[in-house]
Amino acid sequence: MLKGIPMILSPDLMKTLMEMGHGDELVLSDGNFPAATCGKRLVRCDGHSIIKLLEAIMIYFPLDLKVERPAAVMSLLPNEQAPVVWEEYMNIIRRYEASFTDFDYVDRFAFYERAKHAFAVVATSDMAFKGNLILKKGVVRENN
Repeated sequence: MLKGIPMILSPDLMKTLMEMGHGDELVLSDGNFPAATCGKRLVRCDGHSIIKLLEAIMIYFPLDLKVERPAAVMSLLPNEQAPVVWEEYMNIIRRYEASFTDFDYVDRFAFYERAKHAFAVVATSDMAFKGNLILKKGVVRENN
């Protein structure tokens, strides 16, 4: 254990975050996502929600604010309403990246393909509707 590191961040997850470079993507996946199929690197975070994980990750994780939309969710089908969880994600992200404006909305199968190219997939037990989230890593500067 170390001081100041949230207990939800396992050694494997912290190592993964540290190894990621500028432009690499991290998928936070719900319990139904084909994480083992899509992830070239798989980090298990069973028993946790994406909201709690996102809160802990964003302390350390700079988003790539040089791209238009550095966070992505699965797009809605006709007649689906935006999930409440997206607003919670937005609030958490904006707490750490005030200039964040909106998500990239990606078709389900395109989301799976994008996940296959991500640096890592973090598998949770989250059951929130449309809870999957992709984060694109930015850079850390001396003045961050």
